[in-house]
Amino acid sequence: MGNTKANVSAGKPAVAGAIYVGATTETAPTDATTSLGGGFTCLGYCSEDGLTNTLSIDADTIKAWGGDIVLTLEDGSNDTFQVTLIESMNVNVLKEVFGSGNVTGMTLSGGISVAVSVEEHAARMWVVDMVLKGGVLKRIVIPSGTITAIGEISYKDDDLIGYQITITAQSDNNGKYHYEYLKDATSSGS
Repeated sequence: MGNTKANVSAGKPAVAGAIYVGATTETAPTDATTSLGGGFTCLGYCSEDGLTNTLSIDADTIKAWGGDIVLTLEDGSNDTFQVTLIESMNVNVLKEVFGSGNVTGMTLSGGISVAVSVEEHAARMWVVDMVLKGGVLKRIVIPSGTITAIGEISYKDDDLIGYQITITAQSDNNGKYHYEYLKDATSSGS
């Protein structure tokens, strides 16, 4: 099989929202089209940088006398995702970034308070919905991912406020870090 231009695409956020989060006890979706249960919350707009996934493998190479590599030993891997949440006045975003125990209030009209501390982030289920070229739907499911880094928060008059988070995936009961599902939404077949 040769090169196929039809297989080249870009990832755009789904119109109804792209980043969803819920408890790790929620039923994980197993396809690109099934509606998410009521236990998932949309975290709203993300920056134009989109979502970045880094899968790194820790490995050591063993060389023979003379310099030839004769063995590669893998010593684990790390599956991380990075996204910048830009709805800085969204109480659900604030709860994910700063910890739900550190955020009180539910609406701007009633007032929201954030008490920043070093509260440990709990593992959460993360779902990312995208639309690829030609109406193909793509869904990434991270059954258990924890926010392990928060980028610098900048307050400037010429830039938006955003929370750049790094989500580190932990392996599930099947030893998998995340799942990816694709489906042509324009086709009537399965």
